[in-house]
Amino acid sequence: MRESLRRKAVAICDQKIAKKGDAVGLSFYAFFANKNDDPERLMEAAEWWIKTHQLDHFEKAEKIREMILSGK
Repeated sequence: MRESLRRKAVAICDQKIAKKGDAVGLSFYAFFANKNDDPERLMEAAEWWIKTHQLDHFEKAEKIREMILSGK
């Protein structure tokens, strides 16, 4: 996953955790606007989430944040 997407994903996770607590879940769609204005980046996030790590549709934001920060 490119560095700019990693930074954005961590920032979104941080925001969600701050608003709703450590147990908040999210999907990779949380990293994007409600419209598909960057399909290449969306597919990159989907591949990381689904193909590379075989994650469920919703995962804990804390788990995703830690995975990204650890370089996975």
